[in-house]
Parts: sequence; C-alpha cells; structure tokens
Amino acid sequence: MSRRVGKVLHIDWTACDGRGLCTELLPALLGRDEWGYPLAHDRQREPHVPTELESDAHRAVNLCPTAALRLLP
Repeated sequence: MSRRVGKVLHIDWTACDGRGLCTELLPALLGRDEWGYPLAHDRQREPHVPTELESDAHRAVNLCPTAALRLLP
C-alpha cells in the first residue's frame, strides 16, 4: 500500500526546544531523540507528510509552542 505524499514538514531547529508536542500529534511521522527533539521515522531532515496526515500536521504547526514548524508545498 503506497501513501500519497502531500507537503513537507519544515522544522526550524533554531526555534525548536524539544517539548515534543509535535511528536504527540504526529506519532506516525515523528519520534523523539534522547533529548526530546523530533526525528522523522524515515530520518529525513524535512519529512514528507502523507496526505492522510496533513490535517494532523496542520494542527501540529498551529499548536507548536515555539512556532518551529511549517508546512511547505
């Protein structure tokens, strides 16, 4: 089963402080490293967001306490 890819999740590493809210909202896409910073399961620096996860990704972007997330086309 292939997943259709929509947008790219950009993480501003200078703004992120590793609170982990994005990993809680996007567990299918992101895990945490040993310091709490998000890591894409596919190890991409800017992970591709499957279309079925786009609404969750928008929610993570909107709720990020440090505004460290953006969705790119």
